[in-house]
Amino acid sequence: MRAVLVINSGSSSFKYQLIDSESEQVLATGLVERIGDEHSGITHTVDGTKHQRELPIADHTAGFGAMMDAFGEFGPSLDDDPPVVVGHRVVHGGQRFFEPTVITDLVKINIEDLSELAPLHNPGGLQGINAAQAQFPDIPHVAVFDTAFHQTIPPAGYTYAIDRDVAQRYRVRKYGFHGTSHQFVSGAAAQFLDRPLEELRQIVFHLGNGASVTAVDGGKSVETSMGMTPIPGLVMGTRSGDIDPGALMHLLRHARMDVDDIDNLLNKRSGVLGLSGHSDMRDLADAIASGDAAAQAAFDVYIHRLRLYLGAYASILGGVDVIVFTAGVGENDDTVRAAVLAKAEFLGVRIDPDRNAVRSHEPRRISTDDSAIDVLVVPTDEELEIARQAVTAIS
Repeated sequence: MRAVLVINSGSSSFKYQLIDSESEQVLATGLVERIGDEHSGITHTVDGTKHQRELPIADHTAGFGAMMDAFGEFGPSLDDDPPVVVGHRVVHGGQRFFEPTVITDLVKINIEDLSELAPLHNPGGLQGINAAQAQFPDIPHVAVFDTAFHQTIPPAGYTYAIDRDVAQRYRVRKYGFHGTSHQFVSGAAAQFLDRPLEELRQIVFHLGNGASVTAVDGGKSVETSMGMTPIPGLVMGTRSGDIDPGALMHLLRHARMDVDDIDNLLNKRSGVLGLSGHSDMRDLADAIASGDAAAQAAFDVYIHRLRLYLGAYASILGGVDVIVFTAGVGENDDTVRAAVLAKAEFLGVRIDPDRNAVRSHEPRRISTDDSAIDVLVVPTDEELEIARQAVTAIS
């Protein structure tokens, strides 16, 4: 067996998957959470059976020890059959990393330096890398960056119109995120349609609690909604999406907010939550059904922003062959999909209501057979994409 261990580390938790690189079968999944907390623990799932255990986990190194114990007790054994590579999700690669990269000491120095651009994410990723390397010192480790897929965006797309020297000195530009998901989904869409990826113009909506949309031309990202940070673009569960920077200066001057207050507002108290009191679209739908006017207004703002980007990216691409929905909301909320496309008939989009209502874990078409644009729902699989890229990097 040629297995890949995929690690997605945060500051106080990490998720993992063991994937057979040849069959692409998921052999085991797990979550180590609340690291450093008195209620820390691990959940390890294999063969459909979930094993949970609460135990003290002081740091990521202890967390990897708990993971190894779980593999040893519940399988598959990593001592008897170790992975051939460990793939790590790293959120921010800046301008330096544009492909999966074998991790060296220099790479780790660069990831740490880029923590300035992703202070909530890169440090946790680096902790996971160090702990994993201590546990598996004799096999390669590969970093797969969320920003890498968007390195093909042209300068006209990633450049902010501010003083050029300031932008260069402080690395102020669009980077984009969710790249691993957009890359996997756009490739899977081409495979589903049995058409060459290189000839397709796609708009991919990754709609979860965090949300972004990417224009993919011939398999390459040419524009995306998130920017230097994951805040701008679409309205999200708790993030604002696009907002006039002047409004923030107004709050700094007149609401007596400081930088941390603004950061908290835009990341945790905005989006659908800020407008309605609900961050989950399922709760929002229930509130709308009960006649909650604020919930309806939040939904309208959410959909308006999605339609805005759909039209803009159709223009950027010079036409659209495929529109794809993915992630939690995109895959499961037929009401959102129908609302986004309700005014897209001028593009030739025709939605089949029965197809759109189907729930499935498989890729599927929700447009009519005579629609000028194929509209698909494609479940994302970032872990599988990381595993594929990790194997490519060591090959």
